[in-house]
Amino acid sequence: MAEGLFNAAPPPGWRARSAGTEPGPRVSDAAIALMREIGIDISGGRPKGLAEAMGPDVRLIVGLCAEEACPVVPGVRALHWPLPDPRERDLIQFREIRDDLRTRIAQLVSHLARGPEGTPPKRNR
Repeated sequence: MAEGLFNAAPPPGWRARSAGTEPGPRVSDAAIALMREIGIDISGGRPKGLAEAMGPDVRLIVGLCAEEACPVVPGVRALHWPLPDPRERDLIQFREIRDDLRTRIAQLVSHLARGPEGTPPKRNR
């Protein structure tokens, strides 16, 4: 969901790649349905591991780790947004997590669009 939300209207020069420490076999049907509610189609996406998503162009990692430790990559700025894994929640809670993520990403996109380096605001890390 995070990749879809960010890439729906990314700031100039930015693109999101979503990854997980234990990616599932496919994007959940609930995530696809809830993103369609807000006009974003993520049905073509697929879960990726961190190694696949990382590259020399990575400038920022946003960890959505609540139940587990967020990965640390030396030399890459990181934000920590402790959100519960929506896959383990009912549809109402899943939607609340999507909406929280949507708000946070909108704020991040706005911040990144303002500066040449796009240094994101500090969050609890």
